[in-house]
Amino acid sequence: MSREELEQIVNNGLARLEMRIEAPALQRLTLLSQGLPHYTHLLALYATREAIDYASDTVTLDHVIAAIRTALTQAQQSIRSAHHTATMSPRKENLYTRVLLACALAKTDDLGYFAPSDVRDPLSRIMAKKYEIPSFARHLNIFCEDARGPVLQKTGISRRYRYRFANPLLQPFVIMQGMVDGLVTEQGVAVTPHTGDRR
Repeated sequence: MSREELEQIVNNGLARLEMRIEAPALQRLTLLSQGLPHYTHLLALYATREAIDYASDTVTLDHVIAAIRTALTQAQQSIRSAHHTATMSPRKENLYTRVLLACALAKTDDLGYFAPSDVRDPLSRIMAKKYEIPSFARHLNIFCEDARGPVLQKTGISRRYRYRFANPLLQPFVIMQGMVDGLVTEQGVAVTPHTGDRR
């Protein structure tokens, strides 16, 4: 769904409660939803509960930030498990978490597919240094194997593979976890907008 449609979902729901939401809070909430109404409803629910807990009729950015943490802990067990399986490693310096986050931030086509070249810039921003495709190509392929999920699906031919998340609900989860972990900021999410209508 478009950002405008997601905003309408939030505003309509809050209007029924005679509440409102500040513009920065609405922007953060719909940005993190990545076009998926599931996360729009989930984040709006938890943010609204936060506002009500503080006797406020206005949802603020602080309420949305608290809602992100709640959404991560309350996410479907299958989503949390898929993220854990994909990123776990005994080596502290592993790149799995960061490469998966870069995949979630990659520019996609109408079907949600991205190329390895679309991962390069997000990963370079996350790592604060330039990364080329050979540095993470192995990770992309491993994410398509049973040992790590698979969390990605692969299509195409050798050297022209394209990837997408096997479960679309995992992508926003990865981004929210990256924000909570301090690996990416709202600006880092916003600079790589997704193309197409993500349902």
